[in-house]
Order: sequence, then structure tokens, then C-alpha cells
Amino acid sequence: MPTPVIMPQMGESVAEGTVTKWLKKVGERVERDEPLFEISTDKVDAEIPSPAAGILTKIIVVENQTVEVNAIVAEIDGDGAARPVARPEPVSEAVVPAAPIAASPKAEAEAAVASPASQASPGVSEAPAALLPETRDDGRKIRSSPLVRRIAQEHQVDLTQVAGTGLGGRISKKDILAYVSAAPARPQPTPLQPPAAPAPPAAAAAPVVFSGPQQVVPMTPMRKQIAEHMVLSRRTSAHVTTVFEVEMTQVFETRVQQAAEFERRHGLKLTYTPFFVRAAVEAIKQYPIFNASLDGGNIVYKRDVNVGIAVALETGLIVPVLKHADEKNFLGAARAVADLAERARTKRLNFDEVQGGTFTITNPGIFGSLFGTPIINQPQVAILGVGVIEKRPVVRNDAIAIRPMTYLALSFDHRVIDGAMADQFMVKVKTILEQWAEAVL
Repeated sequence: MPTPVIMPQMGESVAEGTVTKWLKKVGERVERDEPLFEISTDKVDAEIPSPAAGILTKIIVVENQTVEVNAIVAEIDGDGAARPVARPEPVSEAVVPAAPIAASPKAEAEAAVASPASQASPGVSEAPAALLPETRDDGRKIRSSPLVRRIAQEHQVDLTQVAGTGLGGRISKKDILAYVSAAPARPQPTPLQPPAAPAPPAAAAAPVVFSGPQQVVPMTPMRKQIAEHMVLSRRTSAHVTTVFEVEMTQVFETRVQQAAEFERRHGLKLTYTPFFVRAAVEAIKQYPIFNASLDGGNIVYKRDVNVGIAVALETGLIVPVLKHADEKNFLGAARAVADLAERARTKRLNFDEVQGGTFTITNPGIFGSLFGTPIINQPQVAILGVGVIEKRPVVRNDAIAIRPMTYLALSFDHRVIDGAMADQFMVKVKTILEQWAEAVL
């Protein structure tokens, strides 16, 4: 029986994707998990693995066509028998040919969050032959995809130096990213302005031009997907939010005292995010119900703690997942968070890096919000929102003192978690942060 190949959903607010390159032709054999085609969305460029081994018998969505997530893009015959080569079928009228990704007009001013510092990723296009060699020194042709060549151009990588682990020596996305990660950092040009200078503000959205007393603008597919996901979550879970005020003096002073040495040793900025990740993970270890999901009448406890970290983009929000967060120390968490955030903003996340989260942390505080009441990311049962960290007057020992403070808001599913349990979880998080003792360096 044919196995359908579907357009995956690369993030909760991604409604559609564009097939940019087929890596197999109709009639060719493909192995399970072998890269089959490349896609591009507003948030992620990725090579998509084959869901089964067999013969690619039908391509339904041709290159540069855009379809909704979960649409069938091809079929694989799993019996392994060779079939006559068929021409790609035309796409239905609902499928709209995509413009080049670099020129995509999908930036949404109405998105819930938008990061001024994020940059749109260049589109997937064929690399000019003059910029990239086509053969190795021994005359062998370099086999790679447009996505791989784009990454090579961005990082000034000579593809003749990259070993391909794919069939016939093909260089995969995994190969080029591994090479980039292992290569020594290239010297950067001297900036034209001091590093501390603020980034230029994001371009303002085009104003709505009124032709009458009101203007009707259709929702974009991404906006529709966000709406459906949020309404579904509110309809599914019994949302309750508890808010705790947390003093951040210990964390604040640790960061101030060790930020420079941390960056010198590890090449990473010491941000607040890994502190919250480590505190949440330790609290989850004590209260594992927060790492569960509900399946009908059963509560499913997850062994692995996979923390989703919400990352703001100009086009919306994506939640890459820090896998096995319970196995990482502070440095490991900091490295993983920085890597995921950077690749989320440059659309270089892998497919599995936006899947499988068991608990989510979102940080509206970076925009100055005191706290919010975040909506649970289904099928999870809780999400932690972090407010702005700022110095405020508080009462300590019957005197007014100035302390760095923040509000933490935990939204939880009251079907499986009671208020007392939620508050105990937050007390644990609060205690860890206020009495921070874990080594950072």
C-alpha cells in the first residue's frame, strides 16, 4: 500500500510550506529517513526525510509550489518494486505557486510578538557556479542541494573541503552544519558603529488605507493557524494561571560578576534564559506531573524533559525544543539555548528540533511586559511565562530596599494539575532562583 508523504508542520504558527527541491525523481528508490525533499517556510528551511523505504511513485507537489501543512506531497510504494516513471501531477487550484522565498511578503505586523533584531533569512536559490566549485580536486562532482550551497555561501565554506555522508558522497545539511560548527571562527569585519549601539528599528508595517468607514483585510494563513491553535488549546485545557514575584538578586549578581569570564571561556553571552531553564527542570524533577500530557482518561508521564523555548521572529513565534534538558548542566543548557535561538532566527532548525516539547518557557519580558497569562502549547499541561527583570522597591527587614525583581506566570491545565500543586512547583522555581547555587563557570 502506498505511503503518503506529507508537508510537515515546522512550528505551531506555520500554516504552509514550499517544496524547493526534490532530491529524488519519480521511479527512484529511497530509503527510510533518507533526505527526500527540501522545504522552506517563514521560519525554517529543512531537508525532510522519507517516511518509508520504497520507490517514489508519485510527486504531487512540484518544486516551488506552496501547500498547507499536512497536505500530501508525494507517494512511496513500500513494496520496493520498480514502477513506470510517471510525470508529476499538476497541483490543485488551491495550491498557489510561491514567489522566491527571499521576496516573501509574509511579515505580519499583527503577530503577537515580533523581534526587532531578527533578520529575514535569504531564500533558497541555486548558487552561481562562479562562487562555488562544482568538482573536487580529483574530478569527482560535488553533490549537494541548494540549501547546502546557500549555507556554504553564508559561512564562506569551500564545499570541496566538506566530506559528504549521503549516498554517493552527497553533502547533506547535517554535513555542512557539522563542518561549520567544527571550523574555527572567522575574523569578523570591524563594525561601522560601536557594538553597544542599538540596532535599527524594524521596518514599520504598511499603514492600512481606508477607502470607507472600515477596511476588511483577510487573515494570512499564518494568522489563521495561530488563531486555530490558540482557540483549540483554550477549548481543550482548563486554563488557570498563578503568578509569583521572584527576587533575582543572586542571579543578577552572578551574571554581572561572571558574564565577561563566561563569554571569554565559552564564546557565549551569559543570558537569563538558562537560569530559568535550569530552575524549571529541577522543579519538574520534583513534580513530574508538569512533564506529562493527557490522553483521554490517562495521564502520560514523559521520562525525557524536553523544554520548548519560545523565540520571537518578525513573522511570528517559533518554539524550538531543548531535548533532554534534564541531562544538561548550566553550560550545556546555555549552549543549547543560544544555538537554538540563533538557528531559529536564521531558519536553520532541523525538523525534529521543533517537535516533541514537554514543557514550554516563554519570555514576553524582553519587550517590557510585567507578566502575561500564556496559553498552553498542546498537548503539554503547563507553560511558564517570564516577565521583565527590573529593579523595584520592596520591603526587606521592615525597610524599603531596591532589588532586581521579576514576575513568573505559570499557566497550567486544571484537568490534571491542582492549584496547590502548581503553587508548590512555583515555590520550588522561586527558591532555586532566589538562592541560586549552581556553578556557572
